[in-house]
Amino acid sequence: MAMKNIRAAIGQINTIVGDLKANSDKILFCIKEASAKGVDLIVFPELSITGYPPEDLLLKPRFIKENLKCLKKISQEAGDAVAVIGFVDEEKGDIYNSAAVICNKKIICVYHKMHLPNYGIFDEKRYFKPGLRNALVKTRDFSFGLNICEDIWARQSGIEEKVFSKAQFLVNISASPYHIGKFKERERIIGIKAKRFGIPIVYCNLVGGQDELVFDGRSALFGKDGLVIAEAKAFDEDLLIFDLGSARGQKKTHSKTKPISEHEEIYSALTLGLKDYVRKNNFNKVALGLSGGIDSALVACIAADALGRGNVLAISMPSRYSSAETQKDAEIIAGNLGIKFHKISIDGIFSSYLNTLSMHFKGSKPSIAEENIQARIRGNILMAFSNKFGYLVLNTGNKSETSAGYCTLYGDMAGGFSVIKDAPKKLVYELAEYRNKREGKDIIPKSIFKRAPTAELRPNQKDRDTLPPYDFLDRVIDLYVEKNKGFEDIVKELGRRDVVKKTLNMIDRSEYKRRQAPPGIKITPMAFGKDRRMPITNKFTAH
Repeated sequence: MAMKNIRAAIGQINTIVGDLKANSDKILFCIKEASAKGVDLIVFPELSITGYPPEDLLLKPRFIKENLKCLKKISQEAGDAVAVIGFVDEEKGDIYNSAAVICNKKIICVYHKMHLPNYGIFDEKRYFKPGLRNALVKTRDFSFGLNICEDIWARQSGIEEKVFSKAQFLVNISASPYHIGKFKERERIIGIKAKRFGIPIVYCNLVGGQDELVFDGRSALFGKDGLVIAEAKAFDEDLLIFDLGSARGQKKTHSKTKPISEHEEIYSALTLGLKDYVRKNNFNKVALGLSGGIDSALVACIAADALGRGNVLAISMPSRYSSAETQKDAEIIAGNLGIKFHKISIDGIFSSYLNTLSMHFKGSKPSIAEENIQARIRGNILMAFSNKFGYLVLNTGNKSETSAGYCTLYGDMAGGFSVIKDAPKKLVYELAEYRNKREGKDIIPKSIFKRAPTAELRPNQKDRDTLPPYDFLDRVIDLYVEKNKGFEDIVKELGRRDVVKKTLNMIDRSEYKRRQAPPGIKITPMAFGKDRRMPITNKFTAH
């Protein structure tokens, strides 16, 4: 089908859930910017007026009503370009995840999402009713198919292919969250659909952090051969403008962004997730405990990169068991990053606790109780700074520790946001190495990489005294949590039956701790929380 050289744009915007006015203003700003550059069509992400995911805000009638008012306002103030905007539609008491097409200050088409995802972090069937009809939009002198996110992932019916065969191109608006490997899978699926339908696909994805989720953007124009012709930025807002004629082979242009490594991708996701959580929740600065270990070192780096060094406070809180080496390394990291640094000894407070409890603990040997008191003192100090000066406290626990329950409730688990909650220990080391390499020097001292991990809560303590080696633990977590493998399958692959059994027991009985942990950034397909939902009271064993 012949097609004039349509100039199109993708408004890859970072929305805030519930901030209907700010989201609408951003949409209008992009429309005006694109119109000034001669754009015929501009496309915005899924639920771009409400932000994604709005969750139980969708149960509030006023929220739905205000989102409809915003759509009407946008339609009245939009310029000459055709605009595709995500919003929540309402019909006879039912609500729909929808896309509106605006042209000449009128809403000329509304499409209701047909395939509602209801797995992992998605819960759309709780709120929305599925649409029943495919959309073929005819406006001015071009026509296009229209669908929303999961619609393009779902298995296509012959009806859809028949409808889209009449279109010159397909528009898919999306809010597809990031996890490791998701981008390649997304690109593969959309490329297959472009070839199957034999038309270009304009794919618009959301960007930004929303609670545990990070949306990576990377919106793109796919040619009818399934190849990416133009691509928006990763982990950043972008107004991508291109000529659709190039996608039909009339004029080959390639404006793909520079590929990024997996570690750069993950680090960018963590940085954006933290930045947006802080900014969107009206905090300005963060505090964290800087122990001289690898986890807190990485979190300090991410915080400085996300928020600026002047907005990060690191507090070293040594006890009688803290080595001179870890204390020195904590100070070096803070100095290298240029962040604020305080050193507060907890030994006096710890002695006070021990003296107060001595008559009650009389006759019992020192145990994990005394160890956890130290962790809770540190959590208390951090929360005191939060209350006094308005810092958001960052938790520095990793996925390996929280999986096995190697963490203290109300102690090192304290905090408002958990930056590396979904990062296994091996990945923490790799990201720390990446950060040093990016800097061209050792922001994180080499001594931290060489030192055996330790909580320093008793003399000569090492993590390996309680846990299997981290490389083995991470492999068990990958098989059991990420891939949902059973005990015998894990033993068959890894051996060490007794160690596997002990590890699975640790993972299973720590659910009550994880349920009380702060929210953190999802970077794997199976993050604790919305992805993996296990009962706390549970007598079923994996072996």
